[in-house]
Amino acid sequence: MRRLSILKFLNNKFVAYILAGIFLVLSIILGISIGTISVPILTIIKIISAKLFGFISLETIDPMYSSIVLSIRLPRVILSGLVGASLAIAGAAFQGLLRNPLADPYTLGVSSGASVGAVLTLFFQLSIPFIGSFTLPLLSILFSFFTIFLVLTFASKIERTLRVETIILTGIIFSSFLGAIISLMIALTGDELRQIIGWLLGSVSMRGWDYIKIILPFFVIGSCLLIFNAKELNAMSFGEERAQHLGVNVHKKKLIILTAGSILTGAAVAVSGTIGFVGLVIPHLSRLLWGPDHRHLLPLSIITGSGFLILADLISRTIISPTELPIGVITALIGAPIFGIILLQRKKMERSG
Repeated sequence: MRRLSILKFLNNKFVAYILAGIFLVLSIILGISIGTISVPILTIIKIISAKLFGFISLETIDPMYSSIVLSIRLPRVILSGLVGASLAIAGAAFQGLLRNPLADPYTLGVSSGASVGAVLTLFFQLSIPFIGSFTLPLLSILFSFFTIFLVLTFASKIERTLRVETIILTGIIFSSFLGAIISLMIALTGDELRQIIGWLLGSVSMRGWDYIKIILPFFVIGSCLLIFNAKELNAMSFGEERAQHLGVNVHKKKLIILTAGSILTGAAVAVSGTIGFVGLVIPHLSRLLWGPDHRHLLPLSIITGSGFLILADLISRTIISPTELPIGVITALIGAPIFGIILLQRKKMERSG
């Protein structure tokens, strides 16, 4: 009875947004405050208020704190939040579309495709005229979309009905193949080796405001596309035939959702490298806590995924300070056990139910 009342409390959508918002705000404050030099929370509030609203002059605040917050920690926190949000909402959309909790940008091969695009850009020092710094995310997005297109095409050749298991297995095959291509490029590279290896391990260290400008437009476009199609995702989560009976143009909506997921994944991978488990665990956990309705699941995944990756980045740079761990290592160490526990609990519920 007590468990039911807790679940009912959590399923209240107003409560859900409040709890998720508190989690995100606390993550941001901790991410900015904690480090080699601790910044008092009141000082953080003053600095951000001075920058945004001009109520207080920055000259009245210790310039060391201002420099740490505005030049190093705030952009890092915002970037990690955007990457976490992008991966989480993409994972939520893929899981809803394919009706499987194991579906995410990594198991479908989307992130591997994005990684190949990014590594090729770094390897050959590519720069498209008139695009400049947007070359990296653009090629990552193109390769991620091309990969998911190949995965679905190959899966349809194996099985016309495109069963979820077939799509996921095909995604894993493509991920392994693309991973081999990346390893080959690393073996052939010279001076760029350290840059590529560092990028592949996943990090938001020393990226600055320029990287935020790169990911932000893609995050807005991809997230809006998915949120605007939340009702269609709800319909398709019950099966494509049922969705068609409800008047959903399944082929068109599937293409939009896959494109949006590729945009989000490609942009996230371009600025931070490969960071696993965020798109797998966060949507699944959000679904367990707050229900499967994508009208709320998608924005809640954005908020929770953002806060989660900010905390993961905080751990990566403080756990063995001054040495910094790759953020992908932390997300795997946290995400894998959590996902294992979730699957065990789900299996127990199925047996008891």
